[in-house]
Amino acid sequence: MVLDYVILCLYLVSMVGIAIYTKNRSKSVNDFLLAGKKGLNGWMSAFAYGTTYFSAVIFIGYAGKFGAAYQLAAVWIGIGNAIIGSLIAWLVLAKRTKVMTTRLQAKTMPEFFEKRYGSKTIKLISAIVIFIFLIPYSASVYTGLSSMFEIVFGIEGWIVMLILAGITALYLFFGGYFATALSDFIQGIIMIIGVVLMVFCFMNTKEVNWDISTLKWFTFGSEKTGLYGDTVSLVSLILLTSFGVWALPQTIHKYYAVRDDKAIMQGTIVSTLFALLIGFGAYFVGGLSGLFNGTVLDGSTFGTDYAIPHMLSAVIPTGLIGVIAVLILSASMSTLSSVSLASASVVAVDLYKGKINQKASDKKVNTVMRVLCLIFIVISVVLAILNEEFQVTAIAYMMGLSWGTLAGCFMGPYVLGVIWKKVTKPAVWASIIGSLVLTVVLIIVFGYDKAGWSCSFGVALQTGVGCSPLIGVICMIYSIIVTFVVSLLTKAPKQEIIENAFEDKAA
Repeated sequence: MVLDYVILCLYLVSMVGIAIYTKNRSKSVNDFLLAGKKGLNGWMSAFAYGTTYFSAVIFIGYAGKFGAAYQLAAVWIGIGNAIIGSLIAWLVLAKRTKVMTTRLQAKTMPEFFEKRYGSKTIKLISAIVIFIFLIPYSASVYTGLSSMFEIVFGIEGWIVMLILAGITALYLFFGGYFATALSDFIQGIIMIIGVVLMVFCFMNTKEVNWDISTLKWFTFGSEKTGLYGDTVSLVSLILLTSFGVWALPQTIHKYYAVRDDKAIMQGTIVSTLFALLIGFGAYFVGGLSGLFNGTVLDGSTFGTDYAIPHMLSAVIPTGLIGVIAVLILSASMSTLSSVSLASASVVAVDLYKGKINQKASDKKVNTVMRVLCLIFIVISVVLAILNEEFQVTAIAYMMGLSWGTLAGCFMGPYVLGVIWKKVTKPAVWASIIGSLVLTVVLIIVFGYDKAGWSCSFGVALQTGVGCSPLIGVICMIYSIIVTFVVSLLTKAPKQEIIENAFEDKAA
């Protein structure tokens, strides 16, 4: 066990080293958010995208819960993430986003909305929505990681959260996006090694027997899943986790900072291969939970949210458990830094500079953004600790609620906005307001439908949040349809706005 702690300490020291190395690389807002004027090469951009995409939630919450529910059919979630969430996303969005945000000089998603649609109010509301709904996502990452360390190493969850928050805050505060991207590159390599080792170890243990043929690749769940329709639930998860990243500010941000067309091509290939390896490996191990000790994990011994940590503690030998722990730690820290940066930037750039103090200097905005990163981290940790104390809701569904709401609000306005010139301001409002209302309504309706119409509102609310993957998909579909239809029925955008946003040859 000493070797495991040594590996963890070396990793944490290296992250502190990155903070020191990059402390002079974020003197301006542009440096802090976009890693300077040149941007990042394809490899660093791809690893930044991939490590932001996959966090501790996939290994602790998603892989365990849905691997136990769907057996090896859960690997289709990982395959969908690679093909739809990485390959197609980069092909469709990367170059268009880079070109348009450069032309508009937009550093954040709300700033993009303001200049693309000519509305400061859309900028304000979208910034508030992003800040609010990234908090439960961040909290779910802290919760997932702390549960792993608590089960495997016996360390109190709140201690893990505080250490993780402190290290993340350190290199993010000093180095900004460049520090995040550099750490993401190192963490991505660790994740690749860790996933390969994890799969190998699970395939060579007595606890997981070799008769994988007993697990099914195409049977979507069982009566024990407790999910809202087995087939619908799995398809919903594939769509939510694959298409959701098309409109999340923390993943879209990676396109802003990519260097050039060559880097975009590199990023497309590398991010796809990375997602395929990490996604497939995580859900494959989760699917093996059906063979763990010859029983299906149905929550009778421990919740399926925590299946992977329990399996890790049983089947991974000393020394390698430290490597696997660093794998999950790497996935978490990269995601947390990106989410914190995305959230802090919308408040500093879009609210503070855009609304409160429009004459604020670049240096002052940069300082405010650093402080807000710390504030966001503190709020997320507090929420995660409260969630662990009171068991508010499952890890996987906290993330699903965040992804679904944000993607539902912004899918149409962002994706159609970079492709189609005719998207209008009323269409953007219809998407944002409609998705927020639809999310609340569906949570309540699905909650009462599943828990019973005689149950309390609190029970219905918690049960409804458990349907967040399906709700998120419905909201994303709504966003695309309503943005398209309302744009056809309302007055076309001003020609000046279109000329500013699109290249002459853009469609």
